[in-house]
Amino acid sequence: MIGLMSGTSLDGLDICDVVFKPIEGNWVFDICHAETITYPIELKQSLKIAFFWSEEEVERLDRIYSEYLCDEVLKFIDTHQIKEIDAVSSHGHTIWHQPDRGFTKQIGNQFFVAQRTGLTWVCDFRVADIALGGQGAPLVPIGDQLLFTEYDYCLNLGGFANLSFSLSNDRVAYDICAVNVVLNRLAQSLNMDYDKDGSTARGGHYDKDLLFELNAMAYYQKPYPKSLGIEWVENILWPIIERYKIPIADKMATYVDHVAQQIGTALVGNRGDILVTGGGAKHQFLMDRIAFHAKQNLTIPELQIVDFKEAIIFAFLGVLRLRNEFNCLKNVTGASNDHSSGNIFLKP
Repeated sequence: MIGLMSGTSLDGLDICDVVFKPIEGNWVFDICHAETITYPIELKQSLKIAFFWSEEEVERLDRIYSEYLCDEVLKFIDTHQIKEIDAVSSHGHTIWHQPDRGFTKQIGNQFFVAQRTGLTWVCDFRVADIALGGQGAPLVPIGDQLLFTEYDYCLNLGGFANLSFSLSNDRVAYDICAVNVVLNRLAQSLNMDYDKDGSTARGGHYDKDLLFELNAMAYYQKPYPKSLGIEWVENILWPIIERYKIPIADKMATYVDHVAQQIGTALVGNRGDILVTGGGAKHQFLMDRIAFHAKQNLTIPELQIVDFKEAIIFAFLGVLRLRNEFNCLKNVTGASNDHSSGNIFLKP
């Protein structure tokens, strides 16, 4: 399988070539090749602001982005001389996510992708879950459950932080808070793509009033299943941060502790090994603060897993969909039933 992942932090397109094997009721996987492809400047800017666009403008971007994914997949196959491919499985890129209104929009799922590449594609995983009354997210927990069984908890620190764990034989998962989508935006206001190792945040000072207001946001009082989208960041979270006329480093330090506190709260009373992946796992200051608030064993795996875990799991979601096995869990999303989600475009 070739897995594709693009997150809200816009770090780039994660693409991986993975082999999956069922062995004695369990799944194992081998990563053959993986890389992150930096978005062209113009495309990255469009993805960044498309949230504000009209539906017609987003539809045009959808075609452009679908063509871009096809081109990058073909380049990846050629570069690594990949000979056998069962399918491409793609998350797409989220533009709008409003599950409470029964609506979500991921681009990069146009019908022509199979024709253009000569490959079977599995994509657009969220729509069916929304139609069944679910949040359409998170989708990764089935992969956490079946591929990373040795860990009690899986914590991903991407554009948003999400947690996945088993409780009374059911999988529980939900978005905790925004992470890199905020921290990177603050870093970019200082002309940095991101805050390497969290060094700028580490040099800042906490603002107690800002921290209190962030922790008081209503989302944190909602029971799971629940999920977050960029709309929540733009409409609720970011205006709070903007109101405070304090140094950017202080905003970063405060926001890091806010994230760590929310993660610590999510883990309160729970004990076990926690697998930590995503770009935030490289933010040493954030990891230090999470360790302080969570007081649990945090495991950062090999770099390929840190960087490509979500792309690996989306490849796996495609495997389950092609086998018509459940890849979307009602206890995670709030849908009316477990189901096998995703559109399949068969190769010509």
